[in-house]
Parts: sequence; C-alpha cells; structure tokens
Amino acid sequence: MSLDVRTVTASEFPEWMRAVGTGFLTAGKGPDEELVADRLADVDLSRVQGVFDAGRCVATFRSFTQRLTVVGGATVAADAVTAVTVTPTHRRRGLLSRMMATDLAAAKERGDLVASLIAAEYPIYGRYGFGPAAWSAVWEVSVHRTGLDPRRSGQPAGGGRIEMVDGADTRKIGPEVHGALAARQPGAVTRGERWWRRHTGVGPRPDHEKWTEPFYVVHRAADGTVDGLLVYGTDDTWGDAKQPLNTASVRDMIALNPAAERALWHFLCSIDWITTVRSGYRAPDDLLPLLLPDPRAAQLVTNADWLWLRMLDVPRALEARTYGTEASLVLDVRDGAGLAGGRFLLDASDDGARCVPTTRSADLALDVAELATLYLGDESVRRLVDLGRAEELRAGAATTADAVFRTGRRPWCPDVF
Repeated sequence: MSLDVRTVTASEFPEWMRAVGTGFLTAGKGPDEELVADRLADVDLSRVQGVFDAGRCVATFRSFTQRLTVVGGATVAADAVTAVTVTPTHRRRGLLSRMMATDLAAAKERGDLVASLIAAEYPIYGRYGFGPAAWSAVWEVSVHRTGLDPRRSGQPAGGGRIEMVDGADTRKIGPEVHGALAARQPGAVTRGERWWRRHTGVGPRPDHEKWTEPFYVVHRAADGTVDGLLVYGTDDTWGDAKQPLNTASVRDMIALNPAAERALWHFLCSIDWITTVRSGYRAPDDLLPLLLPDPRAAQLVTNADWLWLRMLDVPRALEARTYGTEASLVLDVRDGAGLAGGRFLLDASDDGARCVPTTRSADLALDVAELATLYLGDESVRRLVDLGRAEELRAGAATTADAVFRTGRRPWCPDVF
C-alpha cells in the first residue's frame, strides 16, 4: 500500500498530534480540542508534514523559523526541526528521509543559513548532514559538601540582592534578560512569547506534562537592573528521624555576569531543607563547580550532545561569525545531499570574514556535518583529523583551523525545541 507524504491540513492536525504522542511514547490517544486550538495558533501548517496510511498519520515532521546566535553575537536564520517521529509499525521505510529532504530543500530556497534540532537519538541525524555543535551538562550538588556558609551564601556581594517574583513578573522580565544573554551566547536560540507562557504555566498542556508551579527568583545588581533569573522546583522528601532530603531542580537559569551567576547558585544552595541541587542543562564548561569552595560537591551526571546544526549556505554562514585570528583557509566541504558542498576560501579575522567559492587547492577536506561541529567553536579540527573525520591536505592546516574556529568559552543552547 502506498504511503502519502504531504503537508498537513488544519482538519488533519489533531490526528498529526496523536501520531506525535505515539512516536514519543507520551500518549496513546489524541489531544483535546483546547490543546489542538492552542497549538494551531502557533504553527505554520505549510511547514508541518505527515505521512498517512489509509487516513491514519504514521510519521510526523515540523519546522519553524528560528534565530541562532553565532560567534561574535550576530544571529542567523535557522530552520528549526522538531516533532520528528515515525510510528513503530512504519519504521525503516525511508519516511524520515523523504520528509527531511523536502524540508531542507524548502529551507535552502527560503535562504536559511543552517538547520537546527535537538536530537533524541544520536545515530539518526548525521546521515542528513547534521553534526553536534553544542553540548550540555547536568550537575548534582550535595549541598552539605559545598563548604558554603549558609549564613552568608544567600546574601549577594557588591550591593546586589535576590528577590522572589511570580510567573507574571517572569513573563515581563524574562524576555529582556534572555535577549541580553542571546546577544552574546553562541548557540542560543530565540524564545517567543509562547515559550514564556508555556514555561510559566499559562495555557493548556498534554496530560503527560503535569504542571507544578515553580519558584521564580531574580538577581538585581546594585543599580537595580535585573541581571539574573532563576526558576526551580522542589520535591518533598523526608528521611528517617525527620531529616529533610529535598532536591531543588533548576528549570531555567540565566546570568548575565559572573557575580549574578555566583549569587544565584549560592542562594539556591543556602535554602533550608534543600540537601541536593540538580543544575538543569548547563554549558559543559559552566562555572558552577568552581563557584563552590569544594567543587567535588558538584558531580557531573550528564555530558551529552545537545544542539545539532546542518549547514545550508556555507559562505554566508561562515561570513556571519567572527574568528580568533587572521588566516586564510581553503575548505573542501562534501555534502552527499548536494545542498551546501563545494570548495571555499575563508579569509577570517576577529572582526569578520569573507568566504567565496574557489578553485584553489584545499587545505582541509571534511563532510558538511563535521563543519557544523566546528561552526560555533566547540570541536577541535585536530581531533577530527585524528578520528579520520577530516583530512589535512596541507601540513599545519589543522593547527591553523583550530586557531581560527575555536572560542574561549564553549557554545551553549539553553533551550529545548
């Protein structure tokens, strides 16, 4: 029986949402009318694909417009891919490949420079030219081992102060604070109004997303400006002999400077009855462990790939970011899908770059997915060469490329999408 791959209509959207729940193992039944209406109001149906078998949706795919911050603070247009599922009864039939090809071709036509996604499974997306460009880490902090003085650790230094706020305050304050972070954090992506509503408990949500109101905290600098935001939840766990064993789990934390970051972490580790702090997803080189008198109190429990990118326009993407040193490199970029391959001359500098097609001999040869891992400054060219995933065609080219692409701090994407 033939499978119909097509753009989803408004009347088919509830069935499409049911299939998403099946694919992600979150729900066996379809969504209610209120949830469908809420999602439809925020979805561009021209970018929603489904595969239908006798009227039943068996695979899903959606993309939306996103801005991605690159090295140097510029943002580029990204084709954000999400809701990718294939029902277990219809796997291994090339359905994802068909939907992905359609979406990437449309993104290329629109002029998007990259495609982006958060990969649920590592092995899937490399074959479509995606590579992990930013990683994420989670720490678990044993509060009693930190060495912090609980009488002082909740009191910010330098005239700053901590304030408890509510969800409505956060919807007002949060976008500006996040915008200031995104203006300089490579790997950050845009958060729309719906993101802030959903993450402060406004609007309907699926049955599997049980909402518990968190605590909202801001840090104000000495001049009164908000330069930090913390959102966390807690459990209610008590051990024998009435001993509190509560865990505080960070849902969101934005700090615009080290002082605010230190103050927020020290505040969270000073709350009575909290014995464990889960950091939530942080940058892999986050300051957290070294902000504690005893860094061993923070145990790394997750260190994994997070934001994946796929290059769609190599010259424009490479010209959008800045670089660590002045140098010229000729890159032979291979792309089996024919979307972004070619040989390019990159003239890089710390205030910009020029990248154009060239016929000059290449210094480095690499797949488009490997270029994506280098794009935000996270990966080492030398390591890719040693792994056989890049080829050094001119002696010393890998060393030069590392000086060009690498950054002082690692990229980080604070968001799931």
